[in-house]
Amino acid sequence: MKIKAIKGHLGIGTEAKDSTYVEAARWGKYRGWRYVLGLVVILFAWLVVGTGASVLVAFALSGQPDYSVLSPFGKFLFVMAGFPFFLGGTLIAVTLIHRRHPLTLITARKKISWHRVGHGFVAWFVPFCLIGGLGQYLFYPDSFSFNSDLMAFVRFVPIALVLTAIQTTTEELFFRGYVVQGASLIWANRVFLAIVSAVIFTLPHLGNPEAIAGGWLTVFCVYFLAPGLAWTVVSLIDGTTELAIGVHFANNIGAILLINITGSAVTTPALFTISEYHATYGALSVLVAIPVFLAIAYGVFKHKSPSPSLEPSEGHR
Repeated sequence: MKIKAIKGHLGIGTEAKDSTYVEAARWGKYRGWRYVLGLVVILFAWLVVGTGASVLVAFALSGQPDYSVLSPFGKFLFVMAGFPFFLGGTLIAVTLIHRRHPLTLITARKKISWHRVGHGFVAWFVPFCLIGGLGQYLFYPDSFSFNSDLMAFVRFVPIALVLTAIQTTTEELFFRGYVVQGASLIWANRVFLAIVSAVIFTLPHLGNPEAIAGGWLTVFCVYFLAPGLAWTVVSLIDGTTELAIGVHFANNIGAILLINITGSAVTTPALFTISEYHATYGALSVLVAIPVFLAIAYGVFKHKSPSPSLEPSEGHR
Protein backbone atom coordinates (compact mmCIF):
# COMPACT_ATOMS: atom_id res chain seq x y z
CA MET A 1 0.00 0.00 0.00
CA LYS A 2 1.39 3.36 -0.98
CA ILE A 3 0.08 6.76 0.11
CA LYS A 4 0.57 9.50 -2.45
CA ALA A 5 2.11 12.59 -0.88
CA ILE A 6 1.73 16.25 -1.74
CA LYS A 7 5.30 17.40 -2.22
CA GLY A 8 7.45 20.49 -2.46
CA HIS A 9 10.43 21.01 -4.75
CA LEU A 10 13.96 20.06 -3.78
CA GLY A 11 16.33 22.94 -4.31
CA ILE A 12 15.59 26.63 -4.78
CA GLY A 13 14.79 27.66 -8.33
CA THR A 14 15.60 24.22 -9.73
CA GLU A 15 13.67 21.45 -11.42
CA ALA A 16 14.99 18.76 -9.07
CA LYS A 17 12.82 15.97 -7.79
CA ASP A 18 10.02 16.64 -5.33
CA SER A 19 10.71 16.23 -1.63
CA THR A 20 8.65 15.70 1.54
CA TYR A 21 9.62 16.24 5.15
CA VAL A 22 10.20 12.49 5.46
CA GLU A 23 12.76 12.57 2.66
CA ALA A 24 14.47 15.47 4.44
CA ALA A 25 15.69 12.82 6.91
CA ARG A 26 18.46 12.11 4.38
CA TRP A 27 19.68 15.69 4.39
CA GLY A 28 22.62 16.70 6.54
CA LYS A 29 24.14 13.81 8.51
CA TYR A 30 21.84 10.85 8.87
CA ARG A 31 23.66 7.64 9.71
CA GLY A 32 21.85 5.35 12.11
CA TRP A 33 24.12 6.00 15.08
CA ARG A 34 23.25 9.69 14.85
CA TYR A 35 19.56 8.89 15.35
CA VAL A 36 20.42 6.68 18.32
CA LEU A 37 22.51 9.49 19.83
CA GLY A 38 19.76 11.98 19.01
CA LEU A 39 17.19 9.85 20.82
CA VAL A 40 19.45 9.63 23.87
CA VAL A 41 19.79 13.43 23.96
CA ILE A 42 16.06 13.99 23.48
CA LEU A 43 14.96 11.40 26.05
CA PHE A 44 17.47 12.69 28.60
CA ALA A 45 16.21 16.25 28.13
CA TRP A 46 12.59 15.12 28.35
CA LEU A 47 12.60 12.42 31.02
CA VAL A 48 15.48 13.51 33.25
CA VAL A 49 15.82 17.29 32.96
CA GLY A 50 12.11 17.77 32.28
CA THR A 51 11.09 15.64 35.25
CA GLY A 52 13.48 17.62 37.43
CA ALA A 53 11.82 20.83 36.27
CA SER A 54 8.38 19.45 37.18
CA VAL A 55 9.60 18.49 40.66
CA LEU A 56 11.01 21.99 41.16
CA VAL A 57 7.64 23.46 40.19
CA ALA A 58 5.92 21.27 42.79
CA PHE A 59 8.44 22.35 45.45
CA ALA A 60 8.01 26.01 44.57
CA LEU A 61 4.21 25.83 44.78
CA SER A 62 3.67 23.46 47.71
CA GLY A 63 7.01 22.82 49.41
CA GLN A 64 6.89 19.13 48.49
CA PRO A 65 7.26 17.06 45.29
CA ASP A 66 3.65 15.87 45.43
CA TYR A 67 1.44 16.36 42.36
CA SER A 68 -1.76 15.47 44.21
CA VAL A 69 -1.63 18.41 46.64
CA LEU A 70 -1.33 21.02 43.88
CA SER A 71 -4.19 23.22 42.69
CA PRO A 72 -5.52 22.71 39.13
CA PHE A 73 -3.27 25.54 37.95
CA GLY A 74 -0.29 24.03 39.79
CA LYS A 75 -0.97 20.61 38.26
CA PHE A 76 -1.03 22.21 34.82
CA LEU A 77 2.36 23.87 35.40
CA PHE A 78 3.76 20.60 36.80
CA VAL A 79 2.80 18.67 33.64
CA MET A 80 3.97 21.39 31.24
CA ALA A 81 7.27 22.26 32.94
CA GLY A 82 9.26 19.57 31.15
CA PHE A 83 8.23 20.35 27.59
CA PRO A 84 10.57 23.33 26.96
CA PHE A 85 13.45 20.95 27.77
CA PHE A 86 11.92 18.25 25.56
CA LEU A 87 11.78 20.84 22.77
CA GLY A 88 15.35 21.94 23.45
CA GLY A 89 16.62 18.37 23.28
CA THR A 90 14.86 17.82 19.95
CA LEU A 91 16.31 21.00 18.45
CA ILE A 92 19.81 20.14 19.70
CA ALA A 93 19.59 16.67 18.12
CA VAL A 94 18.52 17.99 14.72
CA THR A 95 20.83 21.00 14.51
CA LEU A 96 24.01 19.69 16.17
CA ILE A 97 23.88 15.93 15.58
CA HIS A 98 22.18 15.85 12.17
CA ARG A 99 23.39 19.27 11.00
CA ARG A 100 20.16 20.26 9.31
CA HIS A 101 17.54 22.95 9.78
CA PRO A 102 14.95 22.19 12.51
CA LEU A 103 12.29 23.32 10.03
CA THR A 104 12.85 19.98 8.25
CA LEU A 105 10.96 18.28 11.09
CA ILE A 106 7.89 20.06 9.74
CA THR A 107 8.42 20.60 6.04
CA ALA A 108 11.02 20.40 3.27
CA ARG A 109 9.91 23.83 2.04
CA LYS A 110 11.47 27.19 2.77
CA LYS A 111 8.79 28.20 5.25
CA ILE A 112 5.85 26.86 7.22
CA SER A 113 2.38 27.23 5.73
CA TRP A 114 0.56 28.77 8.69
CA HIS A 115 -2.66 28.54 6.68
CA ARG A 116 -2.30 24.76 6.71
CA VAL A 117 -1.65 24.78 10.47
CA GLY A 118 -4.81 26.85 10.86
CA HIS A 119 -6.72 24.43 8.63
CA GLY A 120 -5.74 21.60 10.94
CA PHE A 121 -6.84 23.56 14.00
CA VAL A 122 -10.29 24.38 12.60
CA ALA A 123 -10.82 20.93 11.09
CA TRP A 124 -10.37 19.25 14.49
CA PHE A 125 -11.76 21.97 16.78
CA VAL A 126 -15.16 21.90 15.07
CA PRO A 127 -15.88 18.18 15.72
CA PHE A 128 -14.25 18.52 19.17
CA CYS A 129 -16.77 21.18 20.16
CA LEU A 130 -19.78 19.55 18.51
CA ILE A 131 -19.10 15.91 19.38
CA GLY A 132 -16.82 16.06 22.40
CA GLY A 133 -18.57 19.07 23.94
CA LEU A 134 -22.17 19.56 22.87
CA GLY A 135 -22.79 15.88 22.19
CA GLN A 136 -21.44 14.83 25.57
CA TYR A 137 -23.55 17.49 27.31
CA LEU A 138 -26.70 16.13 25.66
CA PHE A 139 -25.94 12.60 26.87
CA TYR A 140 -24.50 13.44 30.31
CA PRO A 141 -25.78 16.90 31.33
CA ASP A 142 -25.44 16.17 35.06
CA SER A 143 -21.69 15.64 34.75
CA PHE A 144 -21.07 19.18 33.41
CA SER A 145 -20.27 22.13 35.66
CA PHE A 146 -19.44 25.73 34.78
CA ASN A 147 -16.37 27.53 36.13
CA SER A 148 -17.85 30.45 38.02
CA ASP A 149 -14.43 32.01 38.72
CA LEU A 150 -14.15 33.78 35.38
CA MET A 151 -11.31 36.06 36.48
CA ALA A 152 -9.14 33.06 37.30
CA PHE A 153 -10.04 31.57 33.93
CA VAL A 154 -9.15 34.78 32.08
CA ARG A 155 -5.76 34.92 33.82
CA PHE A 156 -5.17 31.29 32.94
CA VAL A 157 -5.89 31.67 29.20
CA PRO A 158 -2.62 33.31 28.00
CA ILE A 159 -0.47 30.93 30.05
CA ALA A 160 -2.43 27.94 28.75
CA LEU A 161 -2.13 29.09 25.13
CA VAL A 162 1.66 29.50 25.30
CA LEU A 163 2.49 26.34 27.25
CA THR A 164 0.04 24.17 25.31
CA ALA A 165 1.49 25.42 22.02
CA ILE A 166 4.96 24.42 23.25
CA GLN A 167 3.71 21.02 24.41
CA THR A 168 1.77 20.02 21.31
CA THR A 169 4.32 21.38 18.84
CA THR A 170 7.12 19.58 20.67
CA GLU A 171 5.24 16.28 20.55
CA GLU A 172 4.60 16.73 16.83
CA LEU A 173 8.25 17.57 16.12
CA PHE A 174 9.29 14.40 17.92
CA PHE A 175 6.58 11.77 17.29
CA ARG A 176 5.44 12.82 13.80
CA GLY A 177 8.75 14.41 12.81
CA TYR A 178 11.91 12.90 14.29
CA VAL A 179 10.55 9.40 14.92
CA VAL A 180 9.02 9.10 11.45
CA GLN A 181 12.17 10.42 9.80
CA GLY A 182 14.38 8.01 11.73
CA ALA A 183 12.09 5.05 10.99
CA SER A 184 12.12 5.97 7.29
CA LEU A 185 15.83 5.08 7.17
CA ILE A 186 14.84 1.52 8.13
CA TRP A 187 11.87 1.24 5.76
CA ALA A 188 10.22 4.07 3.86
CA ASN A 189 6.87 2.25 3.55
CA ARG A 190 4.27 4.73 4.76
CA VAL A 191 2.08 2.13 6.45
CA PHE A 192 5.10 1.06 8.49
CA LEU A 193 5.91 4.68 9.36
CA ALA A 194 2.35 5.39 10.48
CA ILE A 195 2.20 2.32 12.71
CA VAL A 196 5.62 2.95 14.26
CA SER A 197 4.71 6.55 15.09
CA ALA A 198 1.31 5.53 16.47
CA VAL A 199 2.79 2.85 18.74
CA ILE A 200 5.57 5.09 20.06
CA PHE A 201 3.13 7.96 20.62
CA THR A 202 0.78 5.66 22.55
CA LEU A 203 3.41 4.20 24.91
CA PRO A 204 4.10 7.28 27.11
CA HIS A 205 0.34 7.89 27.38
CA LEU A 206 -0.45 4.46 28.83
CA GLY A 207 -0.06 5.82 32.35
CA ASN A 208 -2.61 8.59 31.82
CA PRO A 209 -5.67 8.33 34.10
CA GLU A 210 -7.94 8.21 31.04
CA ALA A 211 -6.07 5.19 29.67
CA ILE A 212 -6.26 3.41 33.01
CA ALA A 213 -9.98 4.20 33.45
CA GLY A 214 -10.97 3.40 29.85
CA GLY A 215 -8.73 0.39 29.28
CA TRP A 216 -7.94 -0.90 25.80
CA LEU A 217 -10.85 1.03 24.23
CA THR A 218 -9.37 4.38 25.26
CA VAL A 219 -5.82 3.33 24.46
CA PHE A 220 -6.76 2.19 20.95
CA CYS A 221 -9.19 4.94 19.92
CA VAL A 222 -8.10 7.99 21.90
CA TYR A 223 -4.32 7.51 21.66
CA PHE A 224 -3.36 5.00 18.97
CA LEU A 225 -6.06 5.64 16.34
CA ALA A 226 -6.65 9.41 16.42
CA PRO A 227 -3.45 11.21 17.38
CA GLY A 228 -1.12 8.31 16.69
CA LEU A 229 -2.30 6.85 13.39
CA ALA A 230 -4.65 9.39 11.80
CA TRP A 231 -2.44 12.41 12.36
CA THR A 232 0.62 10.59 11.03
CA VAL A 233 -1.27 9.50 7.93
CA VAL A 234 -2.34 13.07 7.12
CA SER A 235 1.26 14.20 7.64
CA LEU A 236 2.44 11.60 5.12
CA ILE A 237 -0.32 12.61 2.69
CA ASP A 238 0.54 16.31 2.99
CA GLY A 239 4.28 15.72 3.05
CA THR A 240 4.47 18.04 6.10
CA THR A 241 3.47 17.96 9.77
CA GLU A 242 1.70 21.33 9.48
CA LEU A 243 -1.82 19.90 9.57
CA ALA A 244 -0.98 17.66 12.54
CA ILE A 245 0.49 20.59 14.49
CA GLY A 246 -2.77 22.50 14.14
CA VAL A 247 -4.88 19.43 14.97
CA HIS A 248 -2.89 18.55 18.09
CA PHE A 249 -3.08 22.11 19.41
CA ALA A 250 -6.85 22.22 18.80
CA ASN A 251 -7.34 18.92 20.61
CA ASN A 252 -5.30 19.83 23.69
CA ILE A 253 -6.33 23.46 24.03
CA GLY A 254 -9.95 22.36 23.80
CA ALA A 255 -9.41 19.91 26.67
CA ILE A 256 -7.40 22.46 28.68
CA LEU A 257 -9.43 25.64 28.21
CA LEU A 258 -12.89 24.58 27.11
CA ILE A 259 -13.82 21.16 28.56
CA ASN A 260 -11.63 19.50 31.16
CA ILE A 261 -12.26 16.11 32.76
CA THR A 262 -11.79 15.73 36.52
CA GLY A 263 -8.81 13.49 37.22
CA SER A 264 -7.49 13.65 33.66
CA ALA A 265 -3.78 13.72 32.80
CA VAL A 266 -3.86 17.53 32.74
CA THR A 267 -6.20 19.06 35.30
CA THR A 268 -7.01 22.71 34.62
CA PRO A 269 -9.44 25.50 35.62
CA ALA A 270 -11.26 25.17 32.28
CA LEU A 271 -14.49 26.91 31.34
CA PHE A 272 -16.43 23.65 31.80
CA THR A 273 -15.54 20.60 33.86
CA ILE A 274 -16.82 17.05 33.40
CA SER A 275 -16.96 15.14 36.67
CA GLU A 276 -16.65 11.66 35.14
CA TYR A 277 -14.74 10.17 32.22
CA HIS A 278 -17.06 8.27 29.88
CA ALA A 279 -14.71 5.89 28.07
CA THR A 280 -17.20 4.44 25.58
CA TYR A 281 -18.49 7.83 24.52
CA GLY A 282 -14.92 9.13 24.24
CA ALA A 283 -13.93 6.27 21.95
CA LEU A 284 -17.04 6.55 19.77
CA SER A 285 -16.64 10.33 19.49
CA VAL A 286 -13.13 9.83 18.09
CA LEU A 287 -14.45 7.39 15.47
CA VAL A 288 -16.99 10.02 14.38
CA ALA A 289 -14.59 12.98 14.64
CA ILE A 290 -11.93 11.50 12.34
CA PRO A 291 -14.07 11.40 9.13
CA VAL A 292 -15.50 14.85 9.97
CA PHE A 293 -11.97 16.17 10.38
CA LEU A 294 -10.86 14.64 7.07
CA ALA A 295 -13.90 16.07 5.28
CA ILE A 296 -13.11 19.57 6.53
CA ALA A 297 -9.34 19.32 6.03
CA TYR A 298 -9.51 17.98 2.47
CA GLY A 299 -13.02 18.96 1.38
CA VAL A 300 -13.60 22.44 2.76
CA PHE A 301 -9.97 23.55 2.73
CA LYS A 302 -7.99 23.23 -0.48
CA HIS A 303 -4.28 22.48 -0.32
CA LYS A 304 -2.33 25.19 -2.15
CA SER A 305 0.65 24.58 -4.40
CA PRO A 306 3.83 24.12 -2.37
CA SER A 307 6.49 26.79 -2.08
CA PRO A 308 10.14 26.07 -2.98
CA SER A 309 11.97 23.86 -0.53
CA LEU A 310 15.02 24.24 1.64
CA GLU A 311 18.34 23.29 0.12
CA PRO A 312 19.66 20.00 1.55
CA SER A 313 22.81 20.70 3.55
CA GLU A 314 26.02 19.02 2.59
CA GLY A 315 28.30 16.96 4.80
CA HIS A 316 29.38 13.46 5.72
CA ARG A 317 26.45 11.15 6.25
